[in-house]
Amino acid sequence: MSSTLARSAALWNRSHLDLASDKILAQILDRGSLEDWREIFRLASHDGKLRFRIVSILDRVPVGFPGFWRAAMASLGERVDWSVPLPEEAGV
Repeated sequence: MSSTLARSAALWNRSHLDLASDKILAQILDRGSLEDWREIFRLASHDGKLRFRIVSILDRVPVGFPGFWRAAMASLGERVDWSVPLPEEAGV
């Protein structure tokens, strides 16, 4: 497991890092630091299941910079459906 991500400030309300959790992964995508995002990208570059999960999360959960994450996953070879509307923040 990544020590960079385990120390992420995005996990302020979590007791530990569990990248198998979509909730924790979404929280890192939304609230992570640039260092966290680099680590997620590095991990995703070697893990097709992680790339698929990230794209799936982007289609369901409002996170910061969703277009960036879609483009990042597409650059790694993941199929991205650009016609799927991005989820909106509640109350926006």
